[in-house]
Amino acid sequence: MAGGSLRPLTTPLHPTPSHYHSFATKLFLFLTLLPLSLALFAFALQWRGNNGINTIDDPITRWSPDHGRLQFPGMGGSIDLQRRGGDAPASDVLCGGGERMGRGGEFRDWKFEVDNGTELRPKICITGSTAGGLEQILPWIFYHKVIGIRYFFLFVEGNAASPQISKVLEGIPGVKVIYRTKELEEQQARSRVWNETWLASFFYKPCNYELFVKQSLNMEMAIVMARDAGMDWILHLDTDELVHPGGTREYSVRELLSEIPKNVDMVVFPNYESSVERGDVKEPFTEVSMFKKNYDHLPRDTYFGNYKDATRGNPNYFLTYGNGKSAARIQDHLRPNGAHRWHNYMKTPNEIKLDEAAILHYTYAQYSDLTSRRDRCGCKPTKDDVKRCFMLEFDRAAFIVASTATEDEMLRWYQEHVVWMDKELKLKLLRKGILTRIYAPMMIIQGLKASGVFTSAITLAQEAILKASSSSIPSSNSSHGFQRGSISSRKIGGNHKFHATTRRVLDVEALETLAEAVPPLSPPGLR
Repeated sequence: MAGGSLRPLTTPLHPTPSHYHSFATKLFLFLTLLPLSLALFAFALQWRGNNGINTIDDPITRWSPDHGRLQFPGMGGSIDLQRRGGDAPASDVLCGGGERMGRGGEFRDWKFEVDNGTELRPKICITGSTAGGLEQILPWIFYHKVIGIRYFFLFVEGNAASPQISKVLEGIPGVKVIYRTKELEEQQARSRVWNETWLASFFYKPCNYELFVKQSLNMEMAIVMARDAGMDWILHLDTDELVHPGGTREYSVRELLSEIPKNVDMVVFPNYESSVERGDVKEPFTEVSMFKKNYDHLPRDTYFGNYKDATRGNPNYFLTYGNGKSAARIQDHLRPNGAHRWHNYMKTPNEIKLDEAAILHYTYAQYSDLTSRRDRCGCKPTKDDVKRCFMLEFDRAAFIVASTATEDEMLRWYQEHVVWMDKELKLKLLRKGILTRIYAPMMIIQGLKASGVFTSAITLAQEAILKASSSSIPSSNSSHGFQRGSISSRKIGGNHKFHATTRRVLDVEALETLAEAVPPLSPPGLR
């Protein structure tokens, strides 16, 4: 314009030093205030949680009753079983009563995969039968929780069904306790398996045969429970067995089974057998680290080339069974096939065997196992009679020794046949790969014990029992629990009147095609 100076319409192409200073100051303030703001935000969340406003759901302590759940007779515990339409006939399950025990314990920093609404897949459960004590059952449960097992269907009797033990088990989130009541036995006596041939060779025999039938009937019920609970996989384990998910990055059964192809129905875990190095083991899970590997995980030449050294004069390579345990995918027509396998009524399952994962079997790991097995069986200690009671040769020999020998003779026999005393032989077989060291279960269980998980579970149950006993109104749950625990174990199916015509009977052709139950089998021998 006339009479005025011209001004640039834009800023200079090169900023002045003052611009640099202003930008640096703002950036410095931003970087300083950002972490302070995040820290204050985190503190506010923690403060709100500690004052009773829980913004994050805790899967351990969250537990709400579901009074409409479906149960088998004798069931008590704390799993929500939501019926999934059309999966099972109404006759398969019966309604039961009794509320769950209160809240779960606070397990410090341990993270258990309890269902809190998340969809972590696959969902895996274990079913088992036990008469043992808490010193074995608690480490067994919590170890498997750590490695990814969601739920447990635990059939209890004897010592395990006593109020002092069963109430502890009922108070653990994810554990369903099933008691051996008269009603349960009557329902199992009406099972279809009594009209089928696959388990018939084990019927009406004592000791281990009776246990084998009982386990199979329990597994049949557990399939329905697992399906109703939305499980994807089911395993059957005894409480002296631990899953070892070898070969996984996270030491996780869930990771292991998530990688199984969809067309696979069953997965076989070869078993490793505990090899104790002392005769005074009290807690096998935390004192035993040496195991004998399964034939399936060894080169053939290595196995047979060291067979005699590995057996050490015993009847077989393993003291007890060598055919492993299996996990089954939950699907229609699934059935047990004995304690070691699953099968299907409508097809031959597609089965694979794992190359690294295994079942760790802590068999005869304590000297007291000799007498405890003897006390559970009323057979005569003769070579002919023990064949009626035990399937495996070492069990027969151990029963005879425990029934006829003096205390000193028993101890000497145990040290010669079970305890690995020869250091040179141990080193040789460790180098050959026959024996191996596995420390993960030991470390996990030692850590659980040190964290107070086991004592917390026991304390909570004791508080609940005291509260119930001091109440003016008797607790129907604890009184019913005592009644259930006082019922002794009886022979399944001994009364033929329960084998009623109300069961669905398969035709003769179908019966002939059913695969027979897989018993505990010894590993391959030289002969």
